[in-house]
Amino acid sequence: MLSKYLIIGSGFSGAVLAHELAKNSGCHIDVWEERNHIAGNCHTERDEETGIMVHQYGPHIFNTNKKEIWDYVNSFTEFIPYVHRVKAMYSGKVYTLPVNLLTLNQFFNKTFTPSTAKEFLKTLGDKNIIEPKNFEEQALSFIGKELYKAFFYGYTKKQWGAEPKELPASVLKRIPVRFNYDDNYHNNFFTGIPKEGYSRLIESLLDHPSIRIYLNKKFVPAAGVNEYDHIFYTGPIDAYFNYEFGRLGYRTVTFESSVQDGDFQGTAQMNYCDEEIPYTRITEHKHFTPWESHEKTIIFKEFSKETEVNDIPYYPKRLQKDKILLTKYRQKAALLSNVSFLGRLATYRYMDMHNVIGEAIDFSKSFLKAVSSSSPRPVFPNKED
Repeated sequence: MLSKYLIIGSGFSGAVLAHELAKNSGCHIDVWEERNHIAGNCHTERDEETGIMVHQYGPHIFNTNKKEIWDYVNSFTEFIPYVHRVKAMYSGKVYTLPVNLLTLNQFFNKTFTPSTAKEFLKTLGDKNIIEPKNFEEQALSFIGKELYKAFFYGYTKKQWGAEPKELPASVLKRIPVRFNYDDNYHNNFFTGIPKEGYSRLIESLLDHPSIRIYLNKKFVPAAGVNEYDHIFYTGPIDAYFNYEFGRLGYRTVTFESSVQDGDFQGTAQMNYCDEEIPYTRITEHKHFTPWESHEKTIIFKEFSKETEVNDIPYYPKRLQKDKILLTKYRQKAALLSNVSFLGRLATYRYMDMHNVIGEAIDFSKSFLKAVSSSSPRPVFPNKED
């Protein structure tokens, strides 16, 4: 008798896992998606009025240094190379991001060379901070008060809804400073966007005779799922346990969209760093497909806020109180014998798309190995940070 598996969620974790299990084992797979579309927060669709491919839940730029992952996604749909260039508005002036040689010369009205810029930056850092304990101290020790105030303080406070000194120092370690004029926002070698959008990619992953997709299907633990041999859950781990120990902290994002003629800002993304401006950034979606031509444009003003009951969680906050709750939920999950948790929400980690894909592939291998050897089935991916 063929095994029957249930996968909750049709984002990258769920879709890649479904594909790998269907391809490498004789099984039936049902995918339940509570929204009316596949692809989770990566969902893209063409705007009817403008014809522009819109990233409905905010921009997703696929980038990786792993050729095997790049080849994997390209085997399902065509990716076109794309360079993401971000600008920042602060105090009425536009600067280039990430902070690079041009940014430094613009901001300080200088003509630094790479070597003089490095020496200058050393003079800005707060030398009294030896071991940064939070985001703010990490920034002040590295780039000093002026650059921190201009590009990180207001933007970070709006994005996370907290004083930067409340956030871990590790958040800033993902933000580079460059001593050349490279304004490519991503460092990874392979960078691109699927020509027909991310939803087409997810659709291709799920296109298998052993996979059935159910939209508008909300999962309730232990309710009518006894027919499945195993459940793979990619939703919020605290929701699975009905928030028994309390809610984990997430930030969510809301959008104000508008259609206009021509070109609104000349770039795909403009960050608004002033604290008094309520939105964090404006994205202009036709610039994510520079190979297309559109007379009109569609922009999204992006607002960050705390996740409430009916909101879609985006970014795990991972404050100390959240980590304590997470430990409790993981301990409870470890007691389950027929449920596995993977993906950003179920493991409560910030993960880039290529890491989500690689982890789902690896998890499918670990799971099938456990099944074939009659070993305990894995509950979580190996990585726990």
